Amino acid sequence: MTEEIIIAGFGGQGVLSMGMILAYSGIMQDKEVSWMPSYGPEMRGGTSNVTVIISDTRISSPSLNMFDTAIILNQQSLDKFENAVKPGGLLIYDPNGVNRHPERKDINIYQIAATDKAAELGIARLFNMIVLGGFLKVKPVISEEYIELGLQKSLPERHHKLIPDNLKAVQTGKEIIKAIQTV
Repeated sequence: MTEEIIIAGFGGQGVLSMGMILAYSGIMQDKEVSWMPSYGPEMRGGTSNVTVIISDTRISSPSLNMFDTAIILNQQSLDKFENAVKPGGLLIYDPNGVNRHPERKDINIYQIAATDKAAELGIARLFNMIVLGGFLKVKPVISEEYIELGLQKSLPERHHKLIPDNLKAVQTGKEIIKAIQTV
């Protein structure tokens, strides 16, 4: 099993953190992992993305042009990465701030209203964990028990008290993701 993932959105949405948690969780599950962030000098508000590869075998290159999965959190990222999903692949997107929905007919498309749900629950800072939960429901590339270990590894110790809230947000994401198109 090899899963090549791009997570893309604005800086401040937790794009890089989501990728890091996914990568550390994979390491804890004894997978081969690559984590390669990319962000502009603007940081918050600028675009950012991260490529994560999780594999049972050695990863030959962290540089990719096509992805098994794209997790898209804004319109600019949808415009840039929709065509980079392999045919039969997966595109997950949050409709908030997206004015043109995915148009491809040869990929699986799922929608997760994580921004709205996070605001409704008063947990805006855990928006990215809701998205991560939705992804893991559709593609369980990491076993659930390893997400907590990944959080312990990626979060500073002073934030470990927030791990239960993060895990609840992951469960919320699993509950609210919905299929738009399956091929």
